[in-house]
This record gives sequence, C-alpha cells and structure tokens, in this order.
Amino acid sequence: MAIPEIAKLGHFGLVSTDLEKSLWFFKEVLGLEETEERDGVHYLRAWGDFEHHTLTIRQGDEAKLDHIAWRTKKPEDVEGFAKILEESGTPITWNEEGIEAGQGKAFRFQMPSGHTLEIYYEMEKTLADPKSRSVLKNQTHKSWARGISPRRIDHVNLLSSLPANELADFLMDKLGFQMRECVQAPDGSLVGAWLSVTALVHDIAISHDPNAASTNEVHHISYWLDNAQDLLRAADILKENGIHFKGPGKHGISQAMYIYAIDPGSGVRVEIFTNGYLIFEPDWELIVWTLDEMDIGFTYWGDQTDTKTENNPTIKA
Repeated sequence: MAIPEIAKLGHFGLVSTDLEKSLWFFKEVLGLEETEERDGVHYLRAWGDFEHHTLTIRQGDEAKLDHIAWRTKKPEDVEGFAKILEESGTPITWNEEGIEAGQGKAFRFQMPSGHTLEIYYEMEKTLADPKSRSVLKNQTHKSWARGISPRRIDHVNLLSSLPANELADFLMDKLGFQMRECVQAPDGSLVGAWLSVTALVHDIAISHDPNAASTNEVHHISYWLDNAQDLLRAADILKENGIHFKGPGKHGISQAMYIYAIDPGSGVRVEIFTNGYLIFEPDWELIVWTLDEMDIGFTYWGDQTDTKTENNPTIKA
C-alpha cells in the first residue's frame, strides 16, 4: 500500500467562554466570513480559503483549542493513517460524515502531549453567499470586505512542557512531517521545532516551556496576509478596536513578519503573519539555532516575542 500523505493544515476547532466576544473578534476585527451556524457551532473561513471552514467556534465552560485538523492528499490516506496510528498503539475515534458541517468521515487522536489532531479528506468547497461572493472565479469571497481580512489559514504553534523533539518525532514518524528549523538546547533537546508538509517553513510549530501549565497548551493559531503593508493596516485596525497586540516584528526563524493579538472571548493568541520564505528543495538541510542566538532567531527586529505574559496568555489544546 502507498504511504499516506498529509496535504495541508485544514482548520482549527476553538471553544470560547464568551462566544459573542469571539465572534466579534474573528468576524468584525479579523474579518473572517461565516459559512454557516449549526447546533451552536459557527463555521468561519478567510476570503481566500476554499474549504467549507478553517475555523469553528462554539461556547464552552473552558477555553481551549478542541482540535487541529489536517487534510490528506487522497481519500484512501485517511484509512492509511488510521492503520499506522492504531498499529503503533495510538487510539483513534471516528466521526461520521456530517458530524462536523461540510466534512466527510474523519478520525481524531491525541499526540503524546494530549493535543487532539483530526485527519480528513472529504470537505465541501462551499460557494460564498451571493452578497459576499467575489467576481473572481479563483476566489471565494470579496477581499477587504471588513476588518483585517487575511487571505487564508497559515499554521498553528503548540506549547508543551514536554521537549519539542518528543512531539516533533511523533509528527515526523507517524504523519510524515519534515522538520525545517529548530532551536537546540545545550543538552541536545529541542526548545522549538518548525515542521511542514508543504513548501511553508512550518504548518505546525512546537514550543517547549518547562514551566508551561501542562503538556497540551497552544501558543497561537495563525492567518496569512499578503504583504507587510497589510500587516501595518492590521495594526491600525487592532488599535482602533481596543485590541492589545505585540509587533509588528520580524522572526529570524522563517523570516516572516508578525503581529500577535488576543481573542477577548477565548483568550487564544492569533498571529497575523506575512512574508517569509518557501522551501522547494527536496534535499533541504535542517537549520539548527542555539539558545544564545534567539535574540535573532525569535525576533530579528521589532517587538520581542515571549511565551506567556499577562497580555499574552496560553490556553488548553
């Protein structure tokens, strides 16, 4: 049987303790479009996302990132990954078609850290409402309809008290991810790992903090803007809406520009992300950074990033 492959990051499942505030932030400030609402779950996407949704939000007693979903390259890859995980002793739970709106049969499982991932292939390519539909046939919604208006979903960064190499090894061994850059501690363990299945430097990143509240926290979710000017416009929009943020700045790792803002409903940190570089080389060699290089690695210039501050909390994943 052919080796199953993951095509891309699909969507985030977010639980908010204040759904009204989260919907205001993600729809009016960030500018995501709502595809539909079903049974209390709101399905959102950016104007350049083609699938039914790239974010779900529902009300809950505890704010958390419920799951991170990945789309496979072929329909049969879903069963292929299920077999690999079960044979390695990782329990899986199947969700039948339609349990999540727009999505076909899928399964969920937990990483060694407790982070929940989902694997699927079938997903509706829902047409936008005629009032918000773009005249461009290669675009779902009108761009710049409101708010910051990112083009698409980009990546997720998970935070854990476990060394980053333990989670990175799982992603590489079981799901076929490639590590692109990393931060290595003097003892050889990894403090950070940036991994992808696409040409991006990272579809997922792992951040290690020995003082993290648990093994399964989330540092941030991310949406993509086209260029640096869009990022500066985003800063104005955040400020006008009373949203505290960090940045703009530029990472050394990935070379991308960023702003970090907090959803006031769930407390999740959202990175608004642009520029950077792409990887097309099939023989890419891992870039290794050391802890004493992090003044450049984490923040090449601009507002220094951090793991957790009063204004930048972390939430469960």
